[in-house]
Amino acid sequence: LKALGNRDLTYKLSFFGTFIDEDSDWGARGSEEKSENIRSDEKVYLSQKDKDRFQQISDHVGPSGKRDCFEVLARSVAPGIQGNTDVKKGILLMLVGGNKKATMEGIKLRGDVNVCVLGDPATAKSALLKWTSTFLPRAVFASGKSSTAAGLTASVVKDADLDQEKVIEPGALMLADNGICCIDEFELMDAKDMVAIHEAMEQQTITLSKAGIQATLNARSSILASVLPKNTYYQ
Repeated sequence: LKALGNRDLTYKLSFFGTFIDEDSDWGARGSEEKSENIRSDEKVYLSQKDKDRFQQISDHVGPSGKRDCFEVLARSVAPGIQGNTDVKKGILLMLVGGNKKATMEGIKLRGDVNVCVLGDPATAKSALLKWTSTFLPRAVFASGKSSTAAGLTASVVKDADLDQEKVIEPGALMLADNGICCIDEFELMDAKDMVAIHEAMEQQTITLSKAGIQATLNARSSILASVLPKNTYYQ
């Protein structure tokens, strides 16, 4: 091309995964029932067996003679951990979430619930966070001691495959979009790193202004944090 007087052309190839759907025929192999895609906008139809099971849980009566559906579901959270019923109820409500609202002025109010677990050492706080991160498909586990503001929100890095072009690398809160971000040892984080996640906790967005890049990214995630008391133990 140089001999012809033309400039060299540089082509950059990018792959964007925008939507992934399950193949219903492949998912139904080996089973008599047809699988359902729970992330689609279509209605999910439960089998009669599942309906009977849910109705049994809803009509369950405890020793006091009253329906205790909430208690039964709370005991299902981290079943390997005994006790901590109140903490499990809080995690259950966070998993269920609330309803998003919008005011007449167009202000959006989040429906996700943020939970902070405070307790003495060796009280299964980290185990609860680990169970939550493995139970939910879109959940991320992070340690507050080794996490920074850029690692939790987003950072700008140079991609060697794109000729050192600057790209946005997502952090834990962006990876946990529509999920839960579990942060262990939250009290060991620096104060400047804690301030960086305030916008994500309230507005559920991350505003990035670095290296000439201005972007507003979605971080619609709940935060489950575990902390120790000020002097490690309650005084």
